[in-house]
Amino acid sequence: MNQISTQQLADWLDATLQAQRFKDYCPNGLQVEGKANIRHIITGVTASQALLEAAIEKNADAVLVHHGWFWKNENPCVRGPKRARLESALRHGLNLFAYHLPLDAHPTLGNNAQLALRLGFTPDRDAEGHPAVCGPDGLIWLGRCDPPRTLEALGASICKNLQREPLIVGNMQQKIERIAWCTGGAQSMFEAAAAAGVDAYLTGEASEPCFHLARETGTAFIAAGHHATERYGVQALGRAVAEAFGIRVEFVDIDNPV
Repeated sequence: MNQISTQQLADWLDATLQAQRFKDYCPNGLQVEGKANIRHIITGVTASQALLEAAIEKNADAVLVHHGWFWKNENPCVRGPKRARLESALRHGLNLFAYHLPLDAHPTLGNNAQLALRLGFTPDRDAEGHPAVCGPDGLIWLGRCDPPRTLEALGASICKNLQREPLIVGNMQQKIERIAWCTGGAQSMFEAAAAAGVDAYLTGEASEPCFHLARETGTAFIAAGHHATERYGVQALGRAVAEAFGIRVEFVDIDNPV
């Protein structure tokens, strides 16, 4: 079985995702150092205790996720679930790699790019071929529904493709042609998306003001699930790692209704 060094993988991931470009809410990259060499990686959305236990059961050497640890403003004390997770990783020599905003934003492997493929969105492109974006840090993608469809039909497509019934605010017979999207917890960016002149904005979560903003702007709002919208970037990244290095990479979905 092929293997690579932990440092080699860290360098490749950092370079591929251009992690240094982002001012994030958490450290991106190798968060917890484990074994010096890696043969088997488990990928997942969040570095939960359940994902760690799955990795241990499968004798993996590393875990690669979108949601890692050590978030800004969290309690720094290592107690309770945080202690249990860290102890599991260290005891079994698991490397923990986590990429948050860099994985959202990557033009082909990222969550926004992969969700577009899943739902039939065609991203707009700038003169250099990069995805057209707006909003804080350029994290909202802009594009078109391909083909255009009613909001009701779009909701049915989301339900089928993401296995999640979305929360939708808007006229269900409205035709959706122009759409903006940002996976995960990006409901606070709804106003910026509406200002871009789209027919609908899709993200993972909802907050109370989203209802009123949708009604007052005429821009439909869709919350399709934080976890459900962010399953696909880490899978694409895992496939890229497997192709680049010839090592075993396996996705484990710890389902989360949020």
